[in-house]
Amino acid sequence: MTVLVIGASGQIGQFLLPRLTESGFDYLALSRRATGADPRWIRGGLPDAMPDLPPLRAVISLGPLDHLAPWLAATRLAGTPHLVATSSMSAETKRDSAVPAERELSRRLRDAETTLVATCASRGMPWTLLRPTLIYGAGIDKSLTPIVQAALRRRVFPLPAGHGLRQPVHADDIAAAVVAALGSPFARGKTFPIGGGERMSARELFRRARRSAGGATLPVPIPRLALRLATLVVPALRGPVERLDDDLVADNGELERVLDIHPRPFRPSPDTWRPRP
Repeated sequence: MTVLVIGASGQIGQFLLPRLTESGFDYLALSRRATGADPRWIRGGLPDAMPDLPPLRAVISLGPLDHLAPWLAATRLAGTPHLVATSSMSAETKRDSAVPAERELSRRLRDAETTLVATCASRGMPWTLLRPTLIYGAGIDKSLTPIVQAALRRRVFPLPAGHGLRQPVHADDIAAAVVAALGSPFARGKTFPIGGGERMSARELFRRARRSAGGATLPVPIPRLALRLATLVVPALRGPVERLDDDLVADNGELERVLDIHPRPFRPSPDTWRPRP
């Protein structure tokens, strides 16, 4: 039977679809921007613009978890397809954030996870959740890529002070984990944190991003006092600035033991920061 991929046009989906083909899976790729050029692509979106679906072997959701949960709870799928969904380590790392919007995001993620697990349990559906750290690799993320691209335009690369550990994970490694979860009975009923294969300070993360940018930029260290002043001007910076000394990492032990997935270290290149063709 077919695998449905929700959020197929996103950064993980760009790597997942080729992996599904290589592994012999037939898939339907769902996107709000789908055209008729490839019959495997279908138009739709969560939670209230979903098309009629055939019997499915699995449902892979790479989009917002709090949109997936109400749709699944209100929908009766044929059979008991395996649900594999990406959540986020923000469910834990932002639980006690000083920023109310970030605490709310953490709560929504955890509530959505609980709803999904309960729905699957009530219907006999196997489930697997992945909680990635900072995702990069397709040139369309909303975290590192905009910083690199802005630095290339302005020829100035900010290097904020920060000693907290970071563990960026490549989107293709998450795609590999999704495929591995589909094929492993031991992945059912489990939540896997997934970070990259290397931990480094936030300061080192920005240094490597600058070195890999593919153009000359002037490194500009940003002291902590300047960062705090910036949060007064741009309140949205408060959360990221306050977390610069926090460790935002994942324990890959279960991921490696159960799924045999070993994410790559953070070794970006200029192509990392460009959208894939």
